[in-house]
Amino acid sequence: MTEEIFEYKDEKNWFIGSFEAFNYFTYFGDDEAYESVREVFHNLLSKLGIEGVQVHVVRMASDFHLLAFLIDMINQKTGRNLKVMQHQGASLVSENDQLLYVHLPKDGLSLETFFGNGGADELGDTILIATRNEGKTKEFRKMFEKLGIKVENLNDYPDLPEVAETGMTFEENARLKAETISELTGKMVLSDDSGLKVDALGGLPGVWSARFSGPDATDELNNAKLLHELAMVFDKESRSAQFHTTLVVAKPGKESLVVEADWPGYIGFEAKGENGFGYDPLFLVGEGDRTAAQLSAEEKNEQSHRGLAVKKLLEVFPEWQAQDL
Repeated sequence: MTEEIFEYKDEKNWFIGSFEAFNYFTYFGDDEAYESVREVFHNLLSKLGIEGVQVHVVRMASDFHLLAFLIDMINQKTGRNLKVMQHQGASLVSENDQLLYVHLPKDGLSLETFFGNGGADELGDTILIATRNEGKTKEFRKMFEKLGIKVENLNDYPDLPEVAETGMTFEENARLKAETISELTGKMVLSDDSGLKVDALGGLPGVWSARFSGPDATDELNNAKLLHELAMVFDKESRSAQFHTTLVVAKPGKESLVVEADWPGYIGFEAKGENGFGYDPLFLVGEGDRTAAQLSAEEKNEQSHRGLAVKKLLEVFPEWQAQDL
């Protein structure tokens, strides 16, 4: 059987190719040029999952011409519908409207050049935090900056309706808010639901932590009610409790991501400390004698339920985001 030979030749470029058992590349050029062109060759074939391409480069002046030659070879041999185009000095390979590979010039490109005036501002993913609390948003912004993701909150969408937290569990409430807002906006949304669980009270106040003392609840009233409920519990070990956080990230057409974390401790006999909020003045951290309200912000973020949940989220979020719909 006659081996099929592919060839492209002009005044500055000359490529000869065939299909064999493995990928192989040769080039008549200096070592630096050889390594650069070899990288283009293997990166493209690895990205496309192609084996058996053998190419000999006699001369070459353009990475784009080599990419176009390789794409034409692959399409003819495999029947694929790959396309290669140039954009502002970069070479883009696509198939059926799916971008598969981008090859940049040696020195790269400025974002303004590639995307046009103002286009770079729209680059990158955005996550909408389901809160109007700017302090909480600031904390999440620091976290997602590490992943290259921009953060918005509900203040950026004043027309969105309030989502009633009618769930019976932390996950139900966080999921309800995240998934409802995601469907309304089409955006990736993060919601959290947190609260205090006291073992002697069967897990109360739990999901009702913010309104434990009634519809007009305040932090002071909630703390007073909690001390009243535990008035006859004198042993510290019997006053064990956990702060709990559930984080849910939702995106239309995708299974939501859920992470949870607990912060164990005990309920003290009196409020102590000026920092924090909610039940922090009553929550004795771990086996120590300091309350959460006596910790600095840095100490609290390092060990709290929300801090632990955020660390878990950082570990699993990139993999979840990369999963196919």
